[in-house]
Amino acid sequence: MTSTENTTTTGPARATATIGLGVDIGGSGIKAAPVDLVAGEFAAERVRIETPQPATPAAVAPVVAEVLAGFDVPADTPIGITFPAVIQHGIARSAANVDPSWIGTDAETLFSEALGRPVVVVNDADAAGYAEVTFGAAKGVHGVVLVTTLGTGIGSALIVDGRLVPNTELGHLEIDGHDAEKKAADSARERQDLSWSQWAKRLQRYYSHVEDLLWPDLIVVGGGVSKKHEKFLPLLDLRTPIVPAQLRNDAGIIGAASLAAAAAATRR
Repeated sequence: MTSTENTTTTGPARATATIGLGVDIGGSGIKAAPVDLVAGEFAAERVRIETPQPATPAAVAPVVAEVLAGFDVPADTPIGITFPAVIQHGIARSAANVDPSWIGTDAETLFSEALGRPVVVVNDADAAGYAEVTFGAAKGVHGVVLVTTLGTGIGSALIVDGRLVPNTELGHLEIDGHDAEKKAADSARERQDLSWSQWAKRLQRYYSHVEDLLWPDLIVVGGGVSKKHEKFLPLLDLRTPIVPAQLRNDAGIIGAASLAAAAAATRR
């Protein structure tokens, strides 16, 4: 059973740890912080180290160990790590903005051996989405919540009554003959110099399609562009309430730590 599957069977109330460690691995930086699992916020200042290039498994694992070495936390603190890939049974099945050699790598074993302790590895969008449901914009919302991150691509997380459905990859839906994220991601807006209203029309097409498939109770929009949500969210006409994310760049770290703590609780 994957670490994600372990964690998705529980809600945040099942986690007994009060502090967790979260690591967010991206194409340009590896960020980490201890997380207060009650308040849903960092318990100490975040640390960031540049992602090594090329970002191979052998190069990234020791950097993760380095970034965590400076935190003074108990030895049994749950550790969650986000990775920009489909993570299935602890194994990376894709690779976005990192070296292709990650495909097929047992990421959980790699990082567990590098750190000398168990870890939980999850898709980065899944971690961010779980954080928004547990502590952020979707806290207290029952039913189906869809969290999307608009950036270089479109990340997605689907949470049903607090249970994560991992690796949905809804940014890669084919809409009008195109991979959705190539037309509707924030990178497409920037690359094609689209106005907010022009981009909103593409988002309208995307979110209308997704809501017809999933009938969510709430859609949460994250990614860096969510800071400017007032420029495009009001232009959308959906039956589903759609709101900006609250945790923004902290969501991956907070979600990873929360999922790791929930997984640790189920093992006790």
